[in-house]
Amino acid sequence: MDRRRFLHTGALGATAAALAGGRIAQAVPPVGRSTPPRLKLSCCAYSYRKYLAGKERSMTMDQFIDLCASMGLDGAELTSYYFEQATPEYDHELRRRCFLAGLDISGAALGTTFAVPPGPDRDKQLAGVRQWIDRAVELGAPCLRVFGGGIPKGVEREEAAQWAIDSLREAAIHARERGVYLALENHGGVTETADDVLRVLQSVESDWVGANLDTGNFHGDDPYADVARVAPYAVNVHLKATMAARGKSAQPADFPRLVGLLREAKYSGYLSLEYESAEDPMTAVPRLIAQVRVAIETPPGGPP
Repeated sequence: MDRRRFLHTGALGATAAALAGGRIAQAVPPVGRSTPPRLKLSCCAYSYRKYLAGKERSMTMDQFIDLCASMGLDGAELTSYYFEQATPEYDHELRRRCFLAGLDISGAALGTTFAVPPGPDRDKQLAGVRQWIDRAVELGAPCLRVFGGGIPKGVEREEAAQWAIDSLREAAIHARERGVYLALENHGGVTETADDVLRVLQSVESDWVGANLDTGNFHGDDPYADVARVAPYAVNVHLKATMAARGKSAQPADFPRLVGLLREAKYSGYLSLEYESAEDPMTAVPRLIAQVRVAIETPPGGPP
């Protein structure tokens, strides 16, 4: 057995063993990946929310796209909150602008609350997801970020998780028909832990649903270990500037370590910086992008 196959088999065995003592009895089949892994850089529009939203809005989505191009990125993630129009023509213009700037639209991002019972609220959530799946097709976006949702007051965690599973399973039907991945983010609530995320993915059982791995949203004893467990199932990655373990203050993220974990998981795709810290994104984002670029370009094991 060659080294690459040995590492892959070992990683799957470790994942299965780690899950055996939790709520999940077996590992979710990982997303099939090419070898070697290919990592590309993107930025979430959410990083510039102070400029893109509110009464004092001073940046358009067009300008955000131009900013991504000026930083030498490979792609731009277009967050739904900041779209100025809801027409195919507008979506086509954004797609055209990205193409002419040499950028992919690495994905679109939608806020959802799937952990709701059958009824009008769920119907509304599913209608919104279907609409944005269709818009992702118009944009040429390969995936759409979604949330599982919080745990409603007075509802048991298991019941809320099942509601999210049922909702996501239904949304996945339209995603498959339109050829758009749904990327479920670890975002608290029913997706708070690695166990939570893997349980939902296992239960949905769709080839068109994967993880939107957010490196800053795990807050257990070892967030890096949680990232490693979910990484084989990621179809998109949000890189955060900081990470915080349980009971500890936030620390700067170890980008080389995160890149190494993603490579070990054979992840290929976008690392999209999602900036949330206090410093102005105009100065912080380019600096962080440069750090991530160095981590990506450094060969495994260090400089030659």
